[in-house]
Amino acid sequence: MLNKKVVFMGTPEFSVPILEAIVRSEYEVSCVYTQAPTKSNRGQKLNISPVYKCAQNLKLIIRSPKNLNSDEEFEFFKKLNPDIVLVVAYGQVISKKLLNIVEEGFINIHASLLPKWRGAAPIQRAIMNSEFETGISVMKIIEELDAGPVAKKIKTKINGSTTAKELSKDLSKISSESIIEILDDIFNKKLKFIEQDHKLASYAKKIKKNEALIDWSESAKKILAKINGLNANPGAWFMYKEVRYKIWRAKIIEGNGPPGVIMDNNFIIACGEKSLEIIEIQKEGKNKLLLKEFLRGINFKEGENLK
Repeated sequence: MLNKKVVFMGTPEFSVPILEAIVRSEYEVSCVYTQAPTKSNRGQKLNISPVYKCAQNLKLIIRSPKNLNSDEEFEFFKKLNPDIVLVVAYGQVISKKLLNIVEEGFINIHASLLPKWRGAAPIQRAIMNSEFETGISVMKIIEELDAGPVAKKIKTKINGSTTAKELSKDLSKISSESIIEILDDIFNKKLKFIEQDHKLASYAKKIKKNEALIDWSESAKKILAKINGLNANPGAWFMYKEVRYKIWRAKIIEGNGPPGVIMDNNFIIACGEKSLEIIEIQKEGKNKLLLKEFLRGINFKEGENLK
């Protein structure tokens, strides 16, 4: 839509295709907000976000304030005078003061079917909870986290082998293919924002490092959901002979045994219910390997316990 100015707020790779789709359209991206660059461990190099890199390549105006809600940023934002602000996994809380500036409001693309899985890790939590479907929700941002009215939902399926990395790409693609129609419908008043049923809300808390440790007493189904949900970051892991191993892909097989015990020479591992056959695994400090390659370089005994 001609002469409509969009401010885009986003940070990870998930957000990039959506920004690119808007730039290709007739909308004007007047500014891109993304998280400030971070220093690498040794402090020698600044790491910029995928959205920052994309905006640089597209020669867009970039803002990366450490505090979005400072007085200085408020004054700059007022001068931008955007018609709409699109927020896609930006990573900062937006104050009520800022929210009230824009006529069409701050519109968020959230990677769940709200009110389910509000919060920081909706993709991972949906998989870890063995959901059969998820999607994106187009909502207006209010002060309460992911609680604003929703105008549109687009669904997609999750199966037993879907990883968080794959699902993220899928939802990003769905969003990028739909965003121009969504913006058009908002400006043409074709979308109605409807209040969420807050009683049905669930929360996708940020993934904690200790959650990635595999508990072999859990069922194979639950462990596989964790493996898939934490692929590609941080990766579900276990210890064997004081070395950490991450499992990237696996499948459930029949057969039971004491949880955590290596069942046979194919490194089948017994779980609380059924067992897991590893497909792809990574030893700490090494590359990912398919199981056949992995078995060439590890000495193990049937009956050993991974606990």
